[in-house]
Amino acid sequence: MKPFSTPEKTLKHCGLIKYYRHQLGSSPQQDVMVYFEEDDTFNTYIYKTKSDKYLVIGSGSTMTSEFQILDANNPEGKFKIFSPRTRGMEYNIAHFEDHFYILTNKDGASNFKLMKTPESNTESTNWEDVIAHRENVLIEDFDIFKDYLVVSERDNGLNKIHIQRWDGTDAYYLPFDNETYTAYTTQNIEFNTDILRYGYNGLTQPSAVIDFNMKTKEQTILKEQEVLGGKFDKNNYESERIWATAADGTKVPVSLVYRKGIKKDGNNPLLQYGYGSYGATIDPYFSTTRLSLLDRGFIFAIAHIRGGEYLGRQWYEDGKLLKKINTYTDFIDVSKHLINEGYTSPEHLYAMGGSAGGLLMGAVMNMAPELYNGVVAAVPFVDVVTTMLDDSIPLTTGEYDEWGNPNEEESYFYMKSYSPYDNVKAMEYPNTLVTTGLHDSQVQYWEPAKWVAKLRELKTDDNIILFRTNMDAGHGGASGRFEALKEVAMDYAFLLDLEGITK
Repeated sequence: MKPFSTPEKTLKHCGLIKYYRHQLGSSPQQDVMVYFEEDDTFNTYIYKTKSDKYLVIGSGSTMTSEFQILDANNPEGKFKIFSPRTRGMEYNIAHFEDHFYILTNKDGASNFKLMKTPESNTESTNWEDVIAHRENVLIEDFDIFKDYLVVSERDNGLNKIHIQRWDGTDAYYLPFDNETYTAYTTQNIEFNTDILRYGYNGLTQPSAVIDFNMKTKEQTILKEQEVLGGKFDKNNYESERIWATAADGTKVPVSLVYRKGIKKDGNNPLLQYGYGSYGATIDPYFSTTRLSLLDRGFIFAIAHIRGGEYLGRQWYEDGKLLKKINTYTDFIDVSKHLINEGYTSPEHLYAMGGSAGGLLMGAVMNMAPELYNGVVAAVPFVDVVTTMLDDSIPLTTGEYDEWGNPNEEESYFYMKSYSPYDNVKAMEYPNTLVTTGLHDSQVQYWEPAKWVAKLRELKTDDNIILFRTNMDAGHGGASGRFEALKEVAMDYAFLLDLEGITK
């Protein structure tokens, strides 16, 4: 699913829910149902616009949106459809003065464009461009203030925040000075203010929450993450972005972080992370736990492979459905590039991914096992065909737009060509750690369990395969700060043991 946040902040988000109107002081039995989303492939949520003028019910699936609006001063009125759902058209709305502003992919705007329409006529035929579609710039979100329009963009993979006055007297981008950072607007609830609150962090920069005065262009750091009791020195580390060339000639970006002073002699242990599904972008982010690896000589790499949206919507489209194998070959080609450039070698290269990223791990293990000394696959989606054929699983039918419908012959055989479980064969595999949760409702524990059993049966090497089921966890892993850290420690212990690092 596209990681698409609503400009107006959501109060609830869930699926298959009924919304009722309740009169304070009355009996719940007198409540009136105002909406029921009957399509189980759609999620739904309700919120109030930042202008306080409208109540909005939103519904969305993998690639389709629909909104309904109601004058907040007339709560007993009937919700009106803003623009009827049309398969393949996504949009999101915000209200300002006498117009609605719409972020949408209407008319083939794959990277989205910003449009507006008078509140008196919201049909899509009446929408007009505010910011036209651009082939190389993805519009991810927008925030509306009394005097300013703030647009969150992604250009060449980098987060950009554009600020402009409604009266046209000033327009500029917030300045960011490197290529391995993450920047995003946060909770900007106040409408009549000059202050924009945003978050910022990078591979060597701890997370910070910053207030930026859009009028004076002054900023105040409200809070910065304290690391190692304040003893962390970011000057001890270095980050960079490089580009690997995929087999089809596509340039794939890679974000790297490591301690200063490494030598590109092929002897560095390197952990390569990837996801590459649902258009989810893995931005370069700061991690306190990752320092444990960096301080022991590891390089950490994020492969921004197709299937995410790092380079725009087309980057996602080129890594889904019948182009899904691009996700796996991109990851492999990044590994080859890191080896060829001397960052690491097959004896010291490790791969990690979870959920759909666990599917990525299983696929690359089948396609290029010789490149990796070890693989960590967390809650991995590895029995693709069997799971997608079971339409009784709540998530299955809603994800046909991501993976395909295996009831169709072409999609069935394409999925089968990369499904990790279906492609295990007698050959040598890397050392592998597989984790799952007994209560995982998204990837049931038996998927990785049967995959591990098949690997153990067919592999021809003496490498280890460890399988751990957390009897208390679900898809997100252990709950609680310390229990979650124990899981990270287990992953790292697996890697450090393979490297022979004991301290």
